Amino acid sequence: MSDALDATPYDALLLLSFGGPEGPDDVVPFLENVTRGRGIPTERLKEVGQHYFLFGGVSPINDQNRALLDALRKDFAEHGLDLPVYWGNRNWAPYLTDTLREMVADGRRRVLVLATSAYASYSGCRQYRENLADSLAALAAEGLELPKIDKLRHYFNHPGFLDPMTDGVLQSLADLPEDVRAGAHIAFTTHSIPTASADTSGPVETHGEGGAYVEEHLDVAQLIADAVRERTGIDHPWRLVYQSRSGAPQIPWLEPDICDHLEALHGAGVPAVVMAPIGFVSDHMEVLYDLDTEARAKAEELGLPVRRSATVGDDPRFAAAIRELVLERAAVENGREVTPCALGALGASHNLCPVGCCPARAARPAAAGADSPYA
Repeated sequence: MSDALDATPYDALLLLSFGGPEGPDDVVPFLENVTRGRGIPTERLKEVGQHYFLFGGVSPINDQNRALLDALRKDFAEHGLDLPVYWGNRNWAPYLTDTLREMVADGRRRVLVLATSAYASYSGCRQYRENLADSLAALAAEGLELPKIDKLRHYFNHPGFLDPMTDGVLQSLADLPEDVRAGAHIAFTTHSIPTASADTSGPVETHGEGGAYVEEHLDVAQLIADAVRERTGIDHPWRLVYQSRSGAPQIPWLEPDICDHLEALHGAGVPAVVMAPIGFVSDHMEVLYDLDTEARAKAEELGLPVRRSATVGDDPRFAAAIRELVLERAAVENGREVTPCALGALGASHNLCPVGCCPARAARPAAAGADSPYA
């Protein structure tokens, strides 16, 4: 193997994701895992799970992760990168602790983690790191030798993430009726989070109104809008909007909601909208239900033509981007000079989450960061 494709010191890549139910009987237990410690009654969880039951109790996220695993393994093999890829979830099988136990049994001692979240936030980064710390603590209690774990940097502005989404927006615009296409608005969507969480997202120096979470999404939206203009010659108006809000109504969350935004656009005479879910790696339940079901129903009620562009999923360009990020991080760990690949105004994200980055409401140990108890 050439030095350029040597992932040393890493001996495995772990795909770390949220997980989802794979049948009707899984829905409530899955939601119990997601909401553990909040004291939510079973009957309420059954109500919350109705959107899963509309799809047979099956979230598409696990199958989409299997497809991404296949794409990563295929890309690695074709490029001579000898690095095994494992998969573990936070909230459903295969569970993270079980996967780490398997990796230890396989002799893996230096693990690099790919989280299926591209942006900085508590729920999109630090919570994954807390889950890693919980699993390492469980393995330590079993007397197992713990692997050293690092996490890939945020990849929101890597061209391998951006280019497939740009193509998706272009395809959605092309799918609109010709008489409304030129005037179409682009609604870039992401998961709404509490404003307090957004304001403290990213390193301490980025804290403030919206924090790194909003700043990173705005950078991505601008990059895609610019690329669309370069390809079509049309400067489509756009806005970053939010979806999938949950939690107590008195707690402020990021707004506007996509459905409210569609109503506002219709009222302003906008002829068509492309919904571009830039905050999501794959077309999982929050895309299928909140956009393809609820938002589309709102658009139909308004008589507003809409299209929803594709997420990155298992696009070969995304798999190639992950390979590049693995090799980039390996080079850094080996002390070699590296020029990180990143577009836009923000540059490459940090390799090591600093102290104070995306803090939790209550302090908990988190692995793969400057404050990790598992150095």
